[in-house]
Amino acid sequence: MTSRTVYCLVDSGSQAEQVVEQLKDAAFTSQDISVIMPDNSGTKFLSPEFSSKAPEGAVAGAGTGVVLGGVLGWLTGIGALALPGFGPLLAAGPLMTALAGAAAGTAVGGLAGALIGLGIPESDVNRFVGRVQEGCAFIAVRVDDSEMSSRARHVFESFGASEIAEVGIDDKSQGEERKIA
Repeated sequence: MTSRTVYCLVDSGSQAEQVVEQLKDAAFTSQDISVIMPDNSGTKFLSPEFSSKAPEGAVAGAGTGVVLGGVLGWLTGIGALALPGFGPLLAAGPLMTALAGAAAGTAVGGLAGALIGLGIPESDVNRFVGRVQEGCAFIAVRVDDSEMSSRARHVFESFGASEIAEVGIDDKSQGEERKIA
């Protein structure tokens, strides 16, 4: 079975909110959409104690959905992460789950690992991590067929997203990438 993901970068959090709203209107579920972006809202982070001794791990925040509200609050698993050496982030969807599970990993390595886990080619991961550090938002959508892929690409393109691509992962391969724009 092959899982496909269409992804892109947008320039700001407000643009990411608009994209997510359109994805919602295009019948994508909150479980299909992942977003990661810098947290410039001043969200206060809670520091739960991890059994690991990895101080560089991700720290999940609470109450972020209240701070965000709106369409990003609709996404599943939304939360704040403090990645030392990286800065505060907001994440939602399968990416949030992957990042929260990376608590024992290194800060940037945790984000890179989460992107690789979505099937993003390693050759692109460092560039995307750098762009998120610069203030861009990364958005990924899980798609089941070519019609869903086309809908996601259309939404991304209509909001001027950059680096739009699609990857597929199956049990036998690392992933194949197909650049779209």
